[in-house]
Amino acid sequence: MKMVSIFGTVGIHVSACVFIGLGMGYYLDHKLFKDKTTPWFTLIFLGFGIFAGFKHLYTLSKRKDF
Repeated sequence: MKMVSIFGTVGIHVSACVFIGLGMGYYLDHKLFKDKTTPWFTLIFLGFGIFAGFKHLYTLSKRKDF
């Protein structure tokens, strides 16, 4: 039952990392570049969010205490 609860939250963790990265990038783009619509910070932080989500997934899969 412990494994079910741990692996049941994987989707939430990965999607939260992606959406937090996307939100941070979107916020910075609209805060710093008010007149220009350059999506560079959005794309960069989206990449960071995807990387963080999959890094969490990788470290969770390597745990040996299950």
